[in-house]
Amino acid sequence: MSAEPTAAVSAAQLSQARAALERGDYGQVVRLLLSPEQATAGGPGELRDPELLLLLATAWMGQGRNDAALACCRRLRACGDPTLKAQARELQRVLEAPALQRPRDWSLTLPDLAGSDAAIGRQLGTLSRRGRPRPAGPPPPPVGPTRAPVGFALVVLVLIALGLLLGGCGAAHTELRFAGPGRLQLSEHLQLEGPAPAPWQRRLSANLQRQGFKQSQQGPELVLRGPVLPSRQALEQLRQAFGQAAAQAALSVPPPRLELQSRNWLLALEEHYDLEFDLRGLGPWGGLDLALELDGLNPRAVRQAAPVAVQPLGRGAGLLWKLQAGTNNGLVLHLWRWNPLGLGAVLVVVVLLLSLGLQHLRRLLGFGLPELPG
Repeated sequence: MSAEPTAAVSAAQLSQARAALERGDYGQVVRLLLSPEQATAGGPGELRDPELLLLLATAWMGQGRNDAALACCRRLRACGDPTLKAQARELQRVLEAPALQRPRDWSLTLPDLAGSDAAIGRQLGTLSRRGRPRPAGPPPPPVGPTRAPVGFALVVLVLIALGLLLGGCGAAHTELRFAGPGRLQLSEHLQLEGPAPAPWQRRLSANLQRQGFKQSQQGPELVLRGPVLPSRQALEQLRQAFGQAAAQAALSVPPPRLELQSRNWLLALEEHYDLEFDLRGLGPWGGLDLALELDGLNPRAVRQAAPVAVQPLGRGAGLLWKLQAGTNNGLVLHLWRWNPLGLGAVLVVVVLLLSLGLQHLRRLLGFGLPELPG
């Protein structure tokens, strides 16, 4: 808390001094807080009130009287109010900061115009002798009536039509990761055409997230990754995602045909996939770039792909099958997946048979059955 105003300075004068300081009337602040003799002396004199000293220091700084302002700041070092003391310390740092020399090219020096009256009179006389400038002639006649900008209008119409047609374009890649025997993981990769997803992509993302998909953004792609599910459930999830994407993009296509035949041979699992996507309703161009990415699959597992062959993405990077609009797309896969449980059971049986065989061989050699040490 600041100290109470002194007897020489009333509360009304203190309030008026604060208002004058706020509007930048530094001289009024000094006249209100000091007597004429104290103001002429150029220092705080016997003034001890911390708040008055801070007001005086600020006013004198505004007037350019840095020495008097520094004297007030030094007297405030013994102030008991930490707030006023900190403000005085900051003000003293500003006052004691070294002054930087301003380069000459930062300011503009105006020439002395006191001796240029005669030259101005001579120039005016020369202009009067030359006479007034001749008025400009009439403007040239128009070359014809103004025509409507038909060419520009056609260009604008073409651009608007292209924007409407390309507004629903995009790339949607579906990834099937073969996580294990009888297990699949579905992921949707949506190519962003701008800084934010398109309306149909936002709606599709919201629907898939309600089904347990996790959303992330990898550069210009919006990735929606689902959980690892049994193969039949994952294919059903793929059928639903395809239908939702077609509905959100306003595309009229039948649901895909996704069939799976699997057989467990204890040591391995035989799986036969028959996938069919009928995109004949899209015409030759449907506005979407659709593809199915197969991760963790050997190229030899592909038995048939039409009308476009499956392309390897790189060594161990999976396969890519692009779907063509305006035709029926089919993919047939046949693969064997090793069964870890079956392999473990066979390994246990082999180790047990080997142990029994070694014990039988020991008895044939005359060593008898193994005994505990006596």
